[in-house]
Amino acid sequence: MLYLSPWRLSIKIFTLLILSVALSGCATITKGTTQSIAVNTPGAPGASCVLTSSAVGTINVVTPATLTVDKSQESIMVRCQKACFQDGAGIITSNTETMTAGNVLVGGVVGLGVDAVSGAMNKYNAQTDVMMVPDPSCRPAEPVPIQRRR
Repeated sequence: MLYLSPWRLSIKIFTLLILSVALSGCATITKGTTQSIAVNTPGAPGASCVLTSSAVGTINVVTPATLTVDKSQESIMVRCQKACFQDGAGIITSNTETMTAGNVLVGGVVGLGVDAVSGAMNKYNAQTDVMMVPDPSCRPAEPVPIQRRR
């Protein structure tokens, strides 16, 4: 039977703890806790959109837009408006980062916990297109003709 002195056993336990902490939170370290996302309204550029979730709060953008948000397990609701178009709506879905599975093996419960709390184990779709249908009854304001003086 292998005998380890209490001192050597303490060093081994300490080393394992340090390695566990160092390897924990793989997604937090490699993927970060924020992500860049794009919101587009094909065929209706210049639409005013409001993004909402309890994780990101309320964000106003004009399409096409690219912004950085904190990662979360919550999806983000998108509502867009533009004159002469029907309002559009969409969802920016939050998915689980594929790295999470490897983190369970390498970082264990500690790593998984770090990534869950930081939001790093989640990721949003990189681009969301919100469809907006032209309103056939709407006619854009006609420009005022310029009158020339004689």
